[in-house]
Amino acid sequence: MRANHLPTPLSMHHAQGEGKPVIYQVFTRLFGNTNNNNKPWGTIDENGVGKFNDFNDAALQGIAELGTSYVWYTGVMHHALINDYSKFGISLDDPDVVKGRAGSPYAVKDYYNVNPDLAEDPKHRLAEFEALIRRTHKHNMKVIVDIVPNHVARRYESLSLPMGQSNFGASDDTSVAYSKHNNFYYIPSTSFEVPEQQSKQQVLGGEAHPLADGKFTEQPAKWTGNGSRAVKPSANDWYETVKVNYGVRPDGTYDFPSLPNEYNELGHAEHYAFWQQQNDLPDSWYKFEAIAHYWLEKGVDGFRYDMAEMVPVEFWSFLNSSIKHKYPKALLLAEVYNPSLYRDYIKLGKMDYLYDKVEFYDSLKLVMQGTGDTKSLEDVQSSMQDIAPHMLHFLENHDEQRIASPEFAGSAAKGMPALVVSALISDSPTMLYFGQDVGEDGSEETGFGDPSRTTIFDYAGVPAHQRWMNKGNFDGAQLSDNEQSLRRFYIDVMNISAHHPAMLGEYQSLHSFNINNLSSKYSKHQFSFVRYVDNSALIVVSNFQESKVELSLQLPNELMDVWKLNKPMTPLLDLMVETENQIERRENKYFIDIKLAPLGSVVYEVKLGSSNE
Repeated sequence: MRANHLPTPLSMHHAQGEGKPVIYQVFTRLFGNTNNNNKPWGTIDENGVGKFNDFNDAALQGIAELGTSYVWYTGVMHHALINDYSKFGISLDDPDVVKGRAGSPYAVKDYYNVNPDLAEDPKHRLAEFEALIRRTHKHNMKVIVDIVPNHVARRYESLSLPMGQSNFGASDDTSVAYSKHNNFYYIPSTSFEVPEQQSKQQVLGGEAHPLADGKFTEQPAKWTGNGSRAVKPSANDWYETVKVNYGVRPDGTYDFPSLPNEYNELGHAEHYAFWQQQNDLPDSWYKFEAIAHYWLEKGVDGFRYDMAEMVPVEFWSFLNSSIKHKYPKALLLAEVYNPSLYRDYIKLGKMDYLYDKVEFYDSLKLVMQGTGDTKSLEDVQSSMQDIAPHMLHFLENHDEQRIASPEFAGSAAKGMPALVVSALISDSPTMLYFGQDVGEDGSEETGFGDPSRTTIFDYAGVPAHQRWMNKGNFDGAQLSDNEQSLRRFYIDVMNISAHHPAMLGEYQSLHSFNINNLSSKYSKHQFSFVRYVDNSALIVVSNFQESKVELSLQLPNELMDVWKLNKPMTPLLDLMVETENQIERRENKYFIDIKLAPLGSVVYEVKLGSSNE
């Protein structure tokens, strides 16, 4: 569907609450960087860095063209990094407990301010981010930022504490391993030791640095973010972070009330009332509640919660009901990888959305790689029907391999049928990662970490994205013809996903019905389904094989009865390429004859609403 065929302008849909959310994740420090040196372990001066101000009107308009309703600005919070901002009162971070040179955005050092790397003037960095929030809103998009509740940087120290707030750990009793109101867990009478592999030769790629001495002062040692209780964690542990204590004793028992079973079916108001009656909850609960409200008051519209399943679901009930009590439209998205916990974190934890990673994404990845069966997609979607609207779909994010990387699919084109299926199969939100729409392959060797995933630890430029950015013009003028075509494809699919009324309607798979039709050339390499509301339907067919196929897709008679389409021919319009086709009744059965290009898809629109004789 081309931009000039959208039913109403982008702003109207979002203002009226129509359509389903499209989340655009951007790694903030990489997005606007025009420097293409990409020296491994390069400094900020050598490799450059993007700024808040790079998100100008042209950049934001380019993001909005993809049907975006929320921009997730990743890496905004002030986290530990190897750069000298001491003249602004910011302490130096020790490279022995920092991953990469630019640092992990999930080792937050100050929850009440933002990354000084991202500001033109670090002294006014918070004001620059607030201006970005306003610019994003001006383009009819909302803002999401990360909250990382399970862990903080090894040395957390907020310089920007609001009145009445204190730093994590400031009042802890460090003589005990655990206390309900301690913010951290301790290993009393010990000193932290730097992991073995993080020797002076390993840190910063072996470059000399005054603090890269294999030592870091922490006494007593704290538990590491992933739960390691070792004084000397492994280099594979999250050694740059310390775990936050939510009142879970070291033996795993809870030092706070559990929610009664009936709260599974109760709303935010009842959850909020329950927690208001409790007057001795762990101190960490209140600290994160204050942090969340601080950012919401500044205009942020929601949060992506990192590794939410590592924090008890009762805390999420407490925090999210508190947020919804004051900000009922806030979007709350959580990273949860254990399918057995999905329903608890939605119903008890009051999450709006969870990653559909372990079920849908993992199945779709295998199909894209040519080793999976599309039947798995039908099975997953069927198993998720009760919570499908809450399960975020994506093909890329900062943790996953780029589709075009050799380690994943080796070609961005292999993501095209997957995008159609992922974005249109459900009324759940769809998320895109910056550079995905132009086929970024994540191949740069930038320092900490391996290629195939765009770095989140180092200063770098992102080549395909930089070609779209075109030195800050954000007009795609440097893109190849294939990259231009891919972006147009993404715009078309994502605007159908965001705006077509059928996206909030019913779903029915056509896959097994057609696999069982032995007279058709339909196979496990195709996938098909319908989405429909009272007056409009979409018929979606995607081809995951790298050769063209001609097939006759059969539509169940029961579906045609529901749609009240029983005449010999019913016209169809393919919204992707604006060509026509038709449903034909043959011997009292209904078929669409389809020619699918290699890795091609069709999205047919059919008008419903009247009986046809």
